[in-house]
Amino acid sequence: MSKTVKKQEETPQKNSGFAIPKENYKLMIIGLAIIVLGFILMTGGGADAPDKFYEDKLFSFRRITLSSILVVFGFAFEIYAIMKKPKNNGDDADKK
Repeated sequence: MSKTVKKQEETPQKNSGFAIPKENYKLMIIGLAIIVLGFILMTGGGADAPDKFYEDKLFSFRRITLSSILVVFGFAFEIYAIMKKPKNNGDDADKK
């Protein structure tokens, strides 16, 4: 009995030296911009006089709700950007 071993064709892969593809870095920069925008929306609301307290400025929808949603969405987008697998363009199928 002889066993025949089929040799699998190995396709050459481009190795850019980075663990994460270039497209993922672009998505990570977008996620970082969303996070920074959320923190920018949280700022402000300072009173001119230290003895005055403006509740409507400090506890506004923009500072409490909108900015928090943007920051959480930005971190979720960062996780997606890191975990996303690169697309296979089908160039390998033509080489076989």
